[in-house]
Amino acid sequence: MNKSIRILTLAAATLAILSSMGCSKLRARDQLNKGVTAFKNAKFEEAIDHFQQSAALDPSLINAKMYLATALAQQYIPGVEDPDNIKMATQAIEQYQHVIDMKAPRDQKENAAKGIASLYYNMKKFEDAKKYNHMVSDIDPNDPDPYYSIGVIDWAVCYAPRMEERAKLGLKPDENLNPKNKDQKKVCDELKVKNGPAIQEGIESLNKAIQLRPDYDDAMAYLNLMYREKADVECDDLNQRQEDLKTADHWVDQTLLTKKVKAEKQPGQQGITMDQPK
Repeated sequence: MNKSIRILTLAAATLAILSSMGCSKLRARDQLNKGVTAFKNAKFEEAIDHFQQSAALDPSLINAKMYLATALAQQYIPGVEDPDNIKMATQAIEQYQHVIDMKAPRDQKENAAKGIASLYYNMKKFEDAKKYNHMVSDIDPNDPDPYYSIGVIDWAVCYAPRMEERAKLGLKPDENLNPKNKDQKKVCDELKVKNGPAIQEGIESLNKAIQLRPDYDDAMAYLNLMYREKADVECDDLNQRQEDLKTADHWVDQTLLTKKVKAEKQPGQQGITMDQPK
């Protein structure tokens, strides 16, 4: 008899636990829905509160973490070094990382990695941003955007130090580093060693983006810029410098042509147009 009572007691306790878990999951989804409504109405602080409650009630609810990360990221202001602002970005990255670490669907993992990459880029943590863009390309090799992003980062990494060194030498924007000038030759050699790997990676990544999306005009524009980075450190090979500049000019032309073709395909561009006054 006592054994039967113990079994019934255990069964009742198990049922109570399961019931409680079921209630928590229902409450979690209710908080998630409230958060989505607040988010759609641009009430981000309210949305964050609902998503946090949802994630706490049901830690397995991937959508709650994804929405929470997105809402936190929406509150982050790029370029503002205020501790609370940085904390917002850090918390968003943590939630996106939770999504990546969970058994999330492929598209959610990809979006989470893109979210982290974007935040790190805006925080000027370029190596971390590249790491997560590489993760995106691993998840979806046919997505051109991470390759474009890596190219943009590589250009930013090269451009800033090069311009700083040129400014120190008092060079004008249209002046090349002169290999016959001892100081300029030294700077050129140092920049080639420092920026060379990023230049090569940037060119390869941007070419890959264009290969995957032939009308990717933004990638073409940055490929032009990257070849100009390459040209400016070709101090020992002036013929190669001219080839690089020629290639850069080619991508300027391709960018303009692609933009023109896209504009012509836009709705409202067809039909009779009035001649413009001369």
